[in-house]
Amino acid sequence: MKIIKYIRSTPILLILSILSVSSAFIVIPLVRADTFQNQINALNQQNSSIQGQLGVLSGQSLNYQNQLSDLNSQINAIQNAIYANQQKQTELNNQIIQNQAELIQQKSVLGNDVRTMYFSAQLTPEEMLATSSSLSQYVDQQVAYEAIQNKIQNTLNQINQLQISLNQQKTQLNQLLQTEQTQNQTLLTDQNQVQTLLNMNQQQQAQYNNQIANNNNQIKTLIAEQAAANASIARNAGISNIPSSGSGGACDIGQGNGGYPMTLCNAYQDAIVDNAGFPNRECTSFANWYFTTVEGQSNFSVSGNAGWWYLTSNYPAITWGSGVKPGALGIEPSSSLNSPVPSLHGGYYGHVMIVLALPGTTYNGSFPYTAAYNGVVPQGYVLVMSMNEDEAGHFMYNLWPINYLMYINPQ
Repeated sequence: MKIIKYIRSTPILLILSILSVSSAFIVIPLVRADTFQNQINALNQQNSSIQGQLGVLSGQSLNYQNQLSDLNSQINAIQNAIYANQQKQTELNNQIIQNQAELIQQKSVLGNDVRTMYFSAQLTPEEMLATSSSLSQYVDQQVAYEAIQNKIQNTLNQINQLQISLNQQKTQLNQLLQTEQTQNQTLLTDQNQVQTLLNMNQQQQAQYNNQIANNNNQIKTLIAEQAAANASIARNAGISNIPSSGSGGACDIGQGNGGYPMTLCNAYQDAIVDNAGFPNRECTSFANWYFTTVEGQSNFSVSGNAGWWYLTSNYPAITWGSGVKPGALGIEPSSSLNSPVPSLHGGYYGHVMIVLALPGTTYNGSFPYTAAYNGVVPQGYVLVMSMNEDEAGHFMYNLWPINYLMYINPQ
């Protein structure tokens, strides 16, 4: 089966020490340590909020990247068009130069024709007829002059039309290039703006990720401080003068070992599992072993972490005031459940313990220990024993507020 280590995620809120003063017993509250969990919860909440912001930023980043890709495609297309039109502009300029050269040549040819017509124009029709060898020659000359005139006119018209066409093409091409260059500049400006937004987005994501990393480091520090505080409270506030039914071994820090099997007690915590499948030196292993073996509840069965036992056991679970008996299992529900009782520690895995004495009970050896210390359990508390409340795999006694536990009575 999968082994899940019990981890105390919140410091003990309130633990009472019983001190002897002239045969009277004074209940002294300890310093509250729940601020650790408050800080951890606040940092986790902040991380959750930042993760939400990162999700939004990631979506924006993808949108910016898509915009940049589209702008790059448009810029490439318009720059290719500009290049092609610039090539056309060069070709058109070359064509204009060629046509101008052709125009000069045509004007030279036409000049000769004009001079010929000019001299011919100085003769009267009678003189031309007299100088002609025949009437037919005269008619041919007239026809030739008329053809020359028509040719001059047609050539001039063609040159004018060509010049107009070339100038129109040049004007249109210049306008097209100007429009394309304006579009290209606009696209480049948009590209710069989107790239700036993307850079800012990525910088903000980096800042958020750094904040999450810093928060996680703070959480690790707080958890370590929390565990140290819990261990200190457990060592200093336990009912250390009540001997246990067993002592010695790695799980004994001066309060005995509760009779826990030495094979399980001496092994490193979570190194092995007991016969019921629970990791050694965890609260679940000790409570199940004691309940089924010492108390003889051999029909009892349960599964999962301590905080779920009141839901997974085959014995009914009750709240305080429903007839809790000495020897009952006391269960702190997991903070992840909407449990019938408030959470003292707010721990995800919860905690389970053995109830030794009820409020007002004089602890005088009526339970499986030899009473070297006589005390009275304060009102509002139960005397319990458990393993790993200090998160170090040790056995200890303690007082727990009665309204913070669910209970499973022995049958």
